[in-house]
Amino acid sequence: MKKIGIIICGRYKNCGGGKCFRALRERVGGFAVYSKDEDLEVVGYSYCGDCPGGNVEYVPEEMIRNGAEVIHLATGLVVGYPPCPRIRHFKEFIECRYEIPVVIGTHPIPMKYMEMHKKLTFWDKMNMEVLTGKLMKENEKIMEAYN
Repeated sequence: MKKIGIIICGRYKNCGGGKCFRALRERVGGFAVYSKDEDLEVVGYSYCGDCPGGNVEYVPEEMIRNGAEVIHLATGLVVGYPPCPRIRHFKEFIECRYEIPVVIGTHPIPMKYMEMHKKLTFWDKMNMEVLTGKLMKENEKIMEAYN
């Protein structure tokens, strides 16, 4: 069983996680990296601590104590407006400090957000496709289902 921690954006700290947990069950978005046959368990779910991300320094430690083997930085950090300017820092810090892999993304990017972000001049400059990998290449029907 793979044990997962999820860190969401502070702007959405009241989010119940519905899309993230749905994506985990369906193995889409950031959870497409796991086989449908592999059991997954969320052992921690928290927010970054608001800008500039103070919880990122401490929350992974608690998740790891609860058995986390990987940390997912939620999709809201990617497609919230504006996208989190510290997401690369969070990934690097967690991987370096805690020696645990970090996956960018949880649920698929809703199509309505993808269409809007592609119109923004800074989107390509942020090079998000390189950072997020398969998250940006999700099947369009699945992305529409997450609108």
